[in-house]
Amino acid sequence: MPPNEQAQKTHDALFATHVSTLPVTDPELIEVFDNFAFDEVLRESRLDVRTRLMTQLAAIIACQGLREYPVMMRAALAAGVSPTEVKEVLYQAVPYVGIARVYDFIHLTNAVLTEQGVALPLPGQSTTTPQTRMETGLATQRAIIGAERADSLYANAPADTRHIQRLLSANCFGDHLSRGGLDLPMRELLTLSMLVALGGCDVQARGHVAANLRVGNDRARLIDLVTQLLPFIGYPRTLNGLRAIDEIAPCRAEADDTPDPAPG
Repeated sequence: MPPNEQAQKTHDALFATHVSTLPVTDPELIEVFDNFAFDEVLRESRLDVRTRLMTQLAAIIACQGLREYPVMMRAALAAGVSPTEVKEVLYQAVPYVGIARVYDFIHLTNAVLTEQGVALPLPGQSTTTPQTRMETGLATQRAIIGAERADSLYANAPADTRHIQRLLSANCFGDHLSRGGLDLPMRELLTLSMLVALGGCDVQARGHVAANLRVGNDRARLIDLVTQLLPFIGYPRTLNGLRAIDEIAPCRAEADDTPDPAPG
């Protein structure tokens, strides 16, 4: 059977120009997946479509979904995500996922934008220079994880690894997180999406749950986020993400002893 009416409506709105062979070759899987991802899961989340698609793009990059990515990117553009926002999702993946995993997605992104008549390069979004990136990055880091926590990372770092803290402040937070194009609450949602989708980043995921709370993304929004990632990243990593949320922002109103965020 084809997907249900609501799932089909959502799917058609997102992928109006995409023709897939899977409904022909794998009809049972597509019926189940589309009913799940494009109806059932949507009823459990309040994320707006643009936020949903940007965070799913971030997770797909982390999961190395090379064939899924351009399909979802076209859907994001059709839903009103701007080329600049798509690029900022991509660029933010570099410090968290690594250029080795992001490299192919850069070329895929450029190919889709060129296909759609978007002139490259896009207007620059950097807010720093080589002279200011450290100062700006540290200020951004303090805004995201808190000044006390940021300062303690330097104070507690062994002398032979303190350079990693400087690189983190200048590169991750200065070169990337302080860019224009997206605000800090959205950037923190993207970061958490990538960490949860990567797996094996439990300490960092807990840290960025705390950072999300600091910049205004509450527990309900984070649960909505992880719920929307579920069809793309699977249950084990979704449940790990939920565990990080529960540990840092429990449903009970007794979270005065919330752990500090980890670096990164």
